Amino acid sequence: MRKGTEGYDVSATMHQRWQAWFTPAPDSLVAYSIRKGKSPWVDAVHLLWSVWVFITPMFDHYTLRWGVLTALTYPIFLFLYARCCLASRRDSQYYAFALVIMAFTLLPWYPSALTYFIYGTIMLRSSRMKFRQYMALLVGLNVLCMVEVWRLHYVWQAVIWIPFTSIIIGVAVHAERLSDEKEAELRLSHEEVRRLAALAERERIGRDLHDLLGHTLSLITLKLELSRKLFDRDSEAAMREVAEAEKVARHALLEVRSAVSGIRAADLAAEMASARLMLESSSVNFECGELPASLPADVEQGLALVLREAVTNVARHAQATQARVTTTVANQTLRLCIEDNGRGGVGAHGNGLKGMHERVGALGGTLEVDSPPGQGTRLLVSVPLRPRQFQRDASGEPAAPAHWTPSERHAT
Repeated sequence: MRKGTEGYDVSATMHQRWQAWFTPAPDSLVAYSIRKGKSPWVDAVHLLWSVWVFITPMFDHYTLRWGVLTALTYPIFLFLYARCCLASRRDSQYYAFALVIMAFTLLPWYPSALTYFIYGTIMLRSSRMKFRQYMALLVGLNVLCMVEVWRLHYVWQAVIWIPFTSIIIGVAVHAERLSDEKEAELRLSHEEVRRLAALAERERIGRDLHDLLGHTLSLITLKLELSRKLFDRDSEAAMREVAEAEKVARHALLEVRSAVSGIRAADLAAEMASARLMLESSSVNFECGELPASLPADVEQGLALVLREAVTNVARHAQATQARVTTTVANQTLRLCIEDNGRGGVGAHGNGLKGMHERVGALGGTLEVDSPPGQGTRLLVSVPLRPRQFQRDASGEPAAPAHWTPSERHAT
């Protein structure tokens, strides 16, 4: 019984170790693909090029030795390639070097090992070495490979195409890595812009609530103190002050609710910065003018969402090289113009325009679409502006509600 238990423990331990071997490290190629929303098997597609292991003997002839060496080494190759994709970037280079060493060892008897060599040199790029260091190592390994295949009297085509193939693919993989890193940096930039916008919005709401409640609570306190003093001498006047305090409190409650509902997911300035990042990362030159200094909360929120939808359409569908956003204010009307030089031909309700029409309509505005085929698209949003509920007077202090009397204004 004890012996069986020991055997079960050994089996469980081996299973855990095997599972750990094939669990992707946090900074591995597979983990990076998963974070980008791709399948963890996406890197296995590159194994299709290993078909050259089986094609190479066609240029000479298939032999029993080739069959035996393929049966022995191809599973090892698959294991080492998997470890290059699953291991940490710091450790993946060791498995790539193992592929190169295995290729050098097999070349005297196994020409298909040239495929292992190419895989090893390319997978070296998955480590954290600098590009110059990688290129120097790649050239050095190719020189060693050329010397060996020349001394082994391989056909001259093998001496030429191996370094060309490994260096060209290595440079292509490096360009792909740079593109992925740039995309990750842009994604972080988008998140940082939105985080800063949310922080600025919280600060704005805090200032508005402070200005609102500071004056209102001071007035309520004043009226309640006055009603307490008048209670014994003039009960009717005291009741009037209490009623006024109740009225002010109810009004303050409405304004607080309005201020809290004004918390926005994004403001226009943040969306403009996000639009620049999105379009320029898609090779679209972006121009934008100055934004109005202050806009009503609901107008700014609605226009920010319209701008986000329009810019997304430009990046995904317009095939444009230039885009421009301008804003103008005239006669209490804000006009937001979004135009590009793309393919045009957008219908009245195509590519999310129906949602934009609904957002602009909710603000009491209009949306005009001019999109002739082949001549780009121009969206013109016109929205009437309404004054904010809370404004400041000439002295810079927050103004009290319009129904307050002069004595009540100075009492605070």
